[in-house]
Amino acid sequence: MRRGSVDRKTLETDISVTLDLDGRGQAQVCTGIGFFDHMLTAFAKHSGFDLTVTAAGDLEVDGHHTVEDVGISLGQALRQAVHAGKGIARFGEATVPMDEALVQAVLDISGRAYLAWDVPYRAPMIGDFDTQLTVEFFRAFVHNAAITLHVRKLAGENDHHIVEAAFKAVARALGAACRRTGSDEVLSTKGSLQG
Repeated sequence: MRRGSVDRKTLETDISVTLDLDGRGQAQVCTGIGFFDHMLTAFAKHSGFDLTVTAAGDLEVDGHHTVEDVGISLGQALRQAVHAGKGIARFGEATVPMDEALVQAVLDISGRAYLAWDVPYRAPMIGDFDTQLTVEFFRAFVHNAAITLHVRKLAGENDHHIVEAAFKAVARALGAACRRTGSDEVLSTKGSLQG
């Protein structure tokens, strides 16, 4: 079973995440932040993973703790699901257009956490979602999943399109990286993806 499940409870958030790498792209998501729910649903659809997220956070403060802690939990669930990285393609890449926007994501399930983020935007908010939380989500996700991720905007003016293209590009790259190779070996000369 290539599945990860995380329950995370703090004084700021109460989050439950389940991720199934061998799913059908189905999602059940409720974070209290409409646009973020939309992005996580798109993430599931375009990765091909089944994803369940329930989150209760201190939204009366703002969305930061909820978004970041979902990123932490999703990253931990991914790390559980890929186990030691045996039998997966490891690398993934996708470039996704959304109208005028074009975003590229390249990643390595390497056991080493690194985020290179070059996705500027102009609007402070997209609906009820603080735009700057996009990078906070991916930073938390990358560090807890222990993956290397490069994301860059190649074109775009509409921030909704840009952020959505970023989520979809990462999802598609991750789906490719988690693809089964038919081997039980780790795709590394070190024999390990544990850092």
